Amino acid sequence: MTLRVNDQVTIEEWELVESFVRSSGPGGQNVNKVSTAVELRYWADRSPALTGSQKARLQRLAGQRWTADGAVVIFVQETRSQARNREIARERLVELVRKALVVKKRRVATKPTYGSVKRRLAGKKVRGEVKRLRGRVEGEE
Repeated sequence: MTLRVNDQVTIEEWELVESFVRSSGPGGQNVNKVSTAVELRYWADRSPALTGSQKARLQRLAGQRWTADGAVVIFVQETRSQARNREIARERLVELVRKALVVKKRRVATKPTYGSVKRRLAGKKVRGEVKRLRGRVEGEE
């Protein structure tokens, strides 16, 4: 089973490693017996589906979830169901990879127009004059 990120990118099953551990939190005796929490590892560094720049963006977005050996680790223990936790982990991985595929536009520095600079300075002069007039009037006691 492959994970479809978009039309161009799919994550193959061999790139994923799932391990199941006991979950913490509420659940009664079930918590002590059943391994419902999911740890999903995606070997992004070795993945042929992503380009170098996409991998770099994914690493930046993953933050602490990116391991030293180039894997993204997603840990889910939200529900008592192992199957639902697996689905949630896969959904989160797909969403993270989708975000990494988006190339942000470079901001182009612009200069304010001559007219806007003049209007700003004129406004500052008017404001300064209003504040000056609030002061003490000379000659009166």
